[in-house]
This record gives sequence, structure tokens and C-alpha cells, in this order.
Amino acid sequence: MKLLIVEDESKTAHYLRTGLGEQGWAVDLAADGVTGLHLAREFDYDVIVLDVMLPGMDGFNVLRELRRSKQTPVIMLTARDRVDDRVHGLGQGADDYLVKPFSFIELLARLQALVRRGRQQEPTELQVGDLQVSLLARRAYRDGARLDLTGKEFALLALLAQRRGQILSKTVIAAQVWDINFDSNTNVVEVAIKRLRSKLDGPYPSKLLHTVRGMGYVLEVRDDEDDGR
Repeated sequence: MKLLIVEDESKTAHYLRTGLGEQGWAVDLAADGVTGLHLAREFDYDVIVLDVMLPGMDGFNVLRELRRSKQTPVIMLTARDRVDDRVHGLGQGADDYLVKPFSFIELLARLQALVRRGRQQEPTELQVGDLQVSLLARRAYRDGARLDLTGKEFALLALLAQRRGQILSKTVIAAQVWDINFDSNTNVVEVAIKRLRSKLDGPYPSKLLHTVRGMGYVLEVRDDEDDGR
């Protein structure tokens, strides 16, 4: 499970990262609102823990901007114990609210509850053109024929299908599929894309996996097949 903590108090942020890491979470940190919003938009997280009082951009503004494009579950943290602050945060789209100081066990329980709730709401069957992807069965079919994919190839295809129509950079793909920071000297993403493309598009006249030069890759139906491969 991937988690983003947007918190400017370094002691609190590193305490949470250590504790949640011990519980099996992969945790990213951001110390200001601008960086937090960038990470929240660029990567897919299971939950975001968002402090209200942040430098650069406060938590309310981060949440409002995030909700324009993504519905990632958000728990807001604040030292304020005022009802109107909590109402304002929930009104902006927060899924839960905790007032500092809080119990780590309570935070963990709330995170787990939000993950369960979010996964129940996510579609488990995806379709892009004549491609069907079953997330539960971990199978993919093109024009009714099952694709013979490895585990990583399926994870890559599932990510692209879940964000169909969106251009995904190599950095995003490496972080989401391999849980690594992308190294420009490594061609793991290009190799995986090439193998997936041969299985997904090779036998079919209509191509779904496209390269966008200088930006990344996108899964979508196109009328114009000249995508710069």
C-alpha cells in the first residue's frame, strides 16, 4: 500500500513514516503544500495524510486543487480543535479528520478503513476498445482472446488501463509497477513496454499502446495510428 504524508513538522513526518513502514506501507513525504500537490497528482496513492497548516499552500487549498482531477482518499491532520475547521475540510472533499495529538493506532485503523472503502468502490473490470482487463482474476483479453502476460506485464497493463487516456511518464510507471525511483541508466520500462506491446498490439491492426515522444506512454483508442513509434 502506498501512502503520501504531507507534513511540515519533520519529527512527526519521520515518526509516521517509520511506524507505517513497519506496518508494510510504502511512504512518500512532502514538507510543503506545493510539493505535496505535485506528488498527489503525479502518482497513485492508496491514501494521503494531509496537514492543514503547510508552507507554500495550506492543506485546504491542496485538497481543493487535488479534487479537480483525483479522488484519492485523504485524512486531514490539524492542531486546531475547532468544529468549523473540520467542517471546512470535509466540505472540501476530505474523507476523514484527525486532531493533533492523535494515537498512531487510531491513525492506522482509519487508514486501513479508507483503503478498504476505496477498493470496494474501484471498478474491477476495465475496457479499452476491444481490450478487457479483469483486476480480480488478473487476466486480460483482446478481441476475446486471452493475452499471455507475466505478472509485471499484467501490472503494467492494469496501470495503463486504470489511467487510460492519460500519458504516464517512465518515472510514474517505474514507481507504480516496480516501486523504484527511476534511474535514467535503466531501460526496464522500455523493455517492459516493448514486450507488452508485442503481445497487446502485435497481432491486431488497431493499436492501443502509444508512445508520446518526450513524455511517456498512453493506452487509448485512436483513429490516427501514426503515434511516433
